[in-house]
Amino acid sequence: MLYRILLVEDNVQICDMICDFFSGQPEHNCTVETVQNGAEGLDAAHSGNFDLILLDVMLPELDGFSVCRSIRSVSDVPLLFLTARAREEDVLYGYTLGCDDYIIKPFSLATLYAKVQALLKRAKGTVLHRELVCGAITLNPLTLAVTADGVPVTLPAKEFALLQYLMEHKDWVVSRDLLLDRIWGSDFFGSDRVVDTHIKKLRKALGSAGKQIHTVISKGYQLKDGPRR
Repeated sequence: MLYRILLVEDNVQICDMICDFFSGQPEHNCTVETVQNGAEGLDAAHSGNFDLILLDVMLPELDGFSVCRSIRSVSDVPLLFLTARAREEDVLYGYTLGCDDYIIKPFSLATLYAKVQALLKRAKGTVLHRELVCGAITLNPLTLAVTADGVPVTLPAKEFALLQYLMEHKDWVVSRDLLLDRIWGSDFFGSDRVVDTHIKKLRKALGSAGKQIHTVISKGYQLKDGPRR
């Protein structure tokens, strides 16, 4: 199988080095396509059927964190950050946004290639139509099907996105600010109480299963296998 990799990197020399190294490997199982700025990278990610994305953080026009956030709103494609930003808070922020791995410049091409191969193998072995399950709630990210207590539930886009994020992070206490950032985007201007309004609608739509969404006072929300006590 030939995998398509998108490399979003503004340093042409680094692009050439990665392309040459990858093309020279005995597996010959991937091709690398490159773009040099964040806006083009986002367009390519949304329009192309890529198996993995390598993404610099400090990019012209649109930074890598913003690109990652937009990609993660619609896709689970494996994504690996390449960056000189080695601060722990930057690394943790990358993982919060949904990256699969993080490699600091300067890096070994052999290490990068090994990480890419591991991510590709992991993705290949993933069941595409995986179903998220938490207590009485099930959600399929691809078919957009939701059931609560075995009954199909139709959710508006925001409620579906909230439920998916909570199910992907079940048992985590997720703050309103994080939900605003992940669901509404960093450019949203308004009160964080909009989250409460949509959580209320989500609970109502889920019926008795809505009791699995716990309010953690002064912290946010937590999805658990059982109802609130």
